[in-house]
Amino acid sequence: MKQNLKALALIAAAIFLAACDRGDVEFVGFSSIEGADQTAFNVYDVRVTDLSKGIPQDCPIPSDVSTKTTSTTINTLVQHLFEYNNKGKVIELAGTYTSKNLKTGEDVTLSGKVLLPKDRKPKRFIVVSHYTIGSNAEAPSNIFPLEGVLCDLGYAMIFPDYQGYGVDSKRIHPYLVMDQTAYDVVQMYLAVAKYIQNTEYRPKEDDIYLMGFSQGGAVTMAVQMCMEEVYGLASSIHQVFAGGGPYDVRETYNNFITTNTVNIPPAVPFVIQGMVKGYDMDIDMSQMLQPWIYEKIDEWINSKMYSTDQLRRMMGTTRTSDILTAEGMDPTSDVVAELYKAMSENSVLSYSWVPQAPVYLFHSMNDDVVPFVNASKAKSKWKDANIQYNFGYYGSHVMALLRFIFTVQNWLEEEGE
Repeated sequence: MKQNLKALALIAAAIFLAACDRGDVEFVGFSSIEGADQTAFNVYDVRVTDLSKGIPQDCPIPSDVSTKTTSTTINTLVQHLFEYNNKGKVIELAGTYTSKNLKTGEDVTLSGKVLLPKDRKPKRFIVVSHYTIGSNAEAPSNIFPLEGVLCDLGYAMIFPDYQGYGVDSKRIHPYLVMDQTAYDVVQMYLAVAKYIQNTEYRPKEDDIYLMGFSQGGAVTMAVQMCMEEVYGLASSIHQVFAGGGPYDVRETYNNFITTNTVNIPPAVPFVIQGMVKGYDMDIDMSQMLQPWIYEKIDEWINSKMYSTDQLRRMMGTTRTSDILTAEGMDPTSDVVAELYKAMSENSVLSYSWVPQAPVYLFHSMNDDVVPFVNASKAKSKWKDANIQYNFGYYGSHVMALLRFIFTVQNWLEEEGE
């Protein structure tokens, strides 16, 4: 691929560090998508955003304490970024759809956002599984998603909130419970595809892109597995982009223990609670979490009031042993051994499945959040798959996210030429 990596890093930094004026937002009536099937995807908010005015103010920018860039540099990079792309308007549709709780069989109403390039027929769908968030305010239905910068290239983009966010925010998010989250993502894609089936915004091509980074990277691979193994839709996937993902949840947790370091400290209670609550496990989380965090889990985490960056500052430590009890730090303890079973079930590398559709797998070898061992194990496991690997020393998790988004942007532009 034709890439100037230095330019990619600089322009990606602009995405991360700049949040420009949203400018005029046009609110439009639901009838603006004429012929849409509201029973499949029930739209409750529609607006039009002009990306030529810059990244919208409600686009959350992930923080990276290791990144320092002057305002002068930021302004220059933002100018370069928007000379390069984002000349048009996109329609934002927030809405609900129906999925199912795989354990109880009950229907659940979930939400998400759809972005459409205004007054243009999209080329394809891009289904984006989002990275780890803490607050409900960061859920895609409530914001302009960062990856939405790709919409103006002419793509219809789908952003599921996941269970526990958006209209479902009262529920505990089943963090890294892969089968449930992947199923929910697929259901939103099917609902949105039906929603715009008979409209001018039905994409030209029927096959789709899957995309996600960090938590979203692991979810994206689980979505691919779900589509290929459960739905037999391998031919419906044009290309998969996965970056920085915890494909092996057990290995990721084990890294927290062995290094005694976790640069995103809320990830520890996220993982434990996700497994315990997502599987209704008979585990007392107070056995694993230190009292100061266990007693705050509802106020800090389950309230969905705080972003991961706010939680990081509130927790005030990157030492795993400050967060976990001695039992939680011991991989041979009964409680951790039980937890490892659930983690293995939610690791896409634990299955005999091999990706059929082509995959672009990206990971920074010095990622400070999701250890690189996840990517190296994926390469070993999927050695016979159609996968293009991009592993390099790309810096922190956040800077790798930005390089990943820009690389996907570059890929889409070249494929559209």
